[in-house]
Amino acid sequence: MQYLLLMLFGIGDVLDAIYEQFPEAEEEEDATVIKVAVIGKPNVGKSSLINKILGENRVIVSNIAGTTRDAIDSEFENEFGKYVFIDTAGIRRKSKVEEKIEKYSVMRSVLAVERADVCLLMIDANEGVTEQDKKIAGEAHEAGKATIIVINKWDEYEKDEHTVEQYKKQVYNELAYLSYAPIIFISAKTGQRVHKLFELINQVASQNAMRVSTSVLNQVLNEAIAIVQPPTDKGKRLKIYYMTQASTKPPTFVVFVNDKKLFHFSYERYLVNQIRKEFTLTGTPVRMIVRERKEKDA
Repeated sequence: MQYLLLMLFGIGDVLDAIYEQFPEAEEEEDATVIKVAVIGKPNVGKSSLINKILGENRVIVSNIAGTTRDAIDSEFENEFGKYVFIDTAGIRRKSKVEEKIEKYSVMRSVLAVERADVCLLMIDANEGVTEQDKKIAGEAHEAGKATIIVINKWDEYEKDEHTVEQYKKQVYNELAYLSYAPIIFISAKTGQRVHKLFELINQVASQNAMRVSTSVLNQVLNEAIAIVQPPTDKGKRLKIYYMTQASTKPPTFVVFVNDKKLFHFSYERYLVNQIRKEFTLTGTPVRMIVRERKEKDA
């Protein structure tokens, strides 16, 4: 009855006309495309890097910090694969985020990290790792994203034959929680080593999405336990029954034990390192979830 009334007053025709103006449903995303968020503080060279990759000035480049207010997506394809590069507004210190538009830019940067498969953390070679860099790196790490540390403006840095290794050591000392992330030294301005980014991006994206069968995983677990016995506390020993992978991006493993309190952080770190070593997991965080299970149920 209601439909007839609508047709009587011609509202049905109006609704049909409105429906015809609706955009078509978006096609499903191409699973082969790797989404890459270029993150870092303002004026570190994020836009310059994307422009160098694209070969055109699609992103505003300026010496004025914070010129890029929004996240900009740029599609790119070459012999290494298909990519979407996300240029973000630099994440500023909260004390400097005063204008609403700047707050919006910070939010967009965080959302860009969430959307990405891989994060390129850009650091100014001349400034080294700053407190702001640590906060930005933390966003990618906490989000479980594959990450590459990109030291930009390397062409401007005074160096000798020992500089690269010394610089890497300094970076990892400052960003200890990103010790799994590979470091590459580039110049977005000259294009130095920019082409080497693609193989690294593919590698860390693959590692971040890696899945291991339960049988293979438990072989690695048993070997690790045989090498280093689980800890004891007040005469009670930790028993690890088995492990399984719960999810990917990042690789997340669930380990079943007799008592969670006995599963010390140091032993968790040991098992994570063994998993990394066995499956060459570089560029990605590895998470471990501990669950208790009674021995009779194990």
